[in-house]
Amino acid sequence: MRASYPPAALQLREEMAVRRARLLTCDSVLDLIGGTPLIRLRNLEPPGVELWAKCEFANPGGSVKDRPALQMIRDAEADGRLTRDRIIIDSTSGNTGVAYSLVGAALGYRVKLVMPANVSAARKQITAAYGTELVFSSELEGSDGAIRLVQKIVAADPDRYFYPDQYSNESNPRAHYLGTGAEIVAALGDRLTHFVAGVGTSGTVMGVGRRLKEHRRPDGGRVTVVAVEPDDALHGLEGLKHMASSIVPRIWRPAECVDQILPMPTEEAWEMTERLKEAEGLFVGHSAGANVAASVRVAQDLARRGERGCIATVLCDRGDRYFVPLRWETCYG
Repeated sequence: MRASYPPAALQLREEMAVRRARLLTCDSVLDLIGGTPLIRLRNLEPPGVELWAKCEFANPGGSVKDRPALQMIRDAEADGRLTRDRIIIDSTSGNTGVAYSLVGAALGYRVKLVMPANVSAARKQITAAYGTELVFSSELEGSDGAIRLVQKIVAADPDRYFYPDQYSNESNPRAHYLGTGAEIVAALGDRLTHFVAGVGTSGTVMGVGRRLKEHRRPDGGRVTVVAVEPDDALHGLEGLKHMASSIVPRIWRPAECVDQILPMPTEEAWEMTERLKEAEGLFVGHSAGANVAASVRVAQDLARRGERGCIATVLCDRGDRYFVPLRWETCYG
C-alpha cells in the first residue's frame, strides 16, 4: 500500500528539494571543494563527550587535500607566480597529487608529480587518468625522498615549473584557517572543546588550530588542539610524518597553536579503521583511523575525569583509495 501525505507535507518536501537543488548548482567542480559535513560518531562516544568528524572524503577529489591544493594555486595565480607557460610540480604521497590533478585539469594547467614508488595503486592511476605526468622516487626514502627529487628537478629548470612546495607554503594552512576551521566553529560553536588532527604537511592542524585558538567560549576557555603523529619512523600510516626522523615542514610551528602531540601506533590506527566500518558504517583511510583513535583516547580521558567535552577531528579520505583498482585504460582506434 502506497503511503499518502497531506498536501501541505508534499509541498514542503518539494520546496526543500528545490532549495537543495539550488544549493548544489555551481559553475565548476572547484566550487564543490569545502563545505564538507560533520558527522557525529555516537557509537564511539564515552558518556558526556561528543565526537564529531569532518567528512573531507566528500570533497570532489576525495580527500582533505583538495582545500590546500586549490588555495595554493589560486594564491599563486593572484600574485603572478603561476602563469600559463609553467607546469605545476610538487612531491606528494598521493592525495595532494590527486587534488593538484583535479584543480589543474579544471583550470587548464599541466601537472607533474613526484611520489614514492610504493604509494597506493589507486592514487597512481587516478592522477594518471587526469593526464598528470608521474615521476617515482625510491620507496625506501618515503616522502622525504620525493621532496629531494622534486627539488632537484626544479633546480635543473626553474623557469619551466611552478613549485608550490606544500610543506613550506603558507597557503596550505591558510586554506584550513579560512575553510575547515571556520566551518567547524560555525557548526559546533561554543560546545567545541578539542580539535584532533594528524601531522603530514601539518597544514590541517596548523590552519584549523590557529582559527580555533581565536574562538573564545563564554567561560573564557579556548579549544585544546591535539596533533597526532606516528610513534615510530617505520610506520604504516601513509600521509603522516614521524617528525623526529623526517624533513620537518617549514609550516609546522606547533608552539603557535598546538597544545599536545600524541604518538599513534600503526596497529591502533588500523584497528580503528576497522571499528569505524563496523560501528559507524564509515569506510575511511588509515590516517583518518589515527585521527579518530586519538580522539577516542582524548574523549575517554575526559570521561574518566568526569568532564564533559566536544571533540572534532578529520576523516581525511576514503578507504577505497588504498585498494588496487581495475586499471584505467583508454583505447584509441
